[in-house]
Amino acid sequence: MDYKKYIEVVENFPQEGIRFKDITTLMQEGDVYKEAMNDIVSYAKNKNIDVVVGPEARGFIVGCPVAYALNVGFVPVRKDGKLPREVVKVDYGKEYGKDVLTMHQDAIKPGQRVLITDDLLATGGTIDATIQLVEKSGGVVAGIAFMIELTYLNGRDKLTGHDIFTLMQY
Repeated sequence: MDYKKYIEVVENFPQEGIRFKDITTLMQEGDVYKEAMNDIVSYAKNKNIDVVVGPEARGFIVGCPVAYALNVGFVPVRKDGKLPREVVKVDYGKEYGKDVLTMHQDAIKPGQRVLITDDLLATGGTIDATIQLVEKSGGVVAGIAFMIELTYLNGRDKLTGHDIFTLMQY
């Protein structure tokens, strides 16, 4: 399916010069959203996934329906201070400084096969930090799936050695 025709490109958002790829217009089309999630599920089916992990908040939009369809659990990755129990943490660089991602310490069991999901692969910083959290917990990243990849930002370069699937590229 040509998913790009369901993505609204918003000029100069959130700042001048950015061409924001809005996935909400795709999500509003139930059959299209379902097909997109089914394509990610098809990618993951032969990877023996034990759990799906997604960074907040749009990783939840992709990860939860995929985990449901695979009949596995979902583990949220959140910013520091948002999870109520003991966490593992990773500092990571962003465009304008640093941030911290966390995951419950007991969310991933050693050896579990993990599918990481998110809406967008840009520079790769958030997903690289998510990979570090999974690996600190003893998990094995079996695959990474995105709705959109911005190829001109070279995010794949940070994720070398990992199997990556995207529905569309810009």
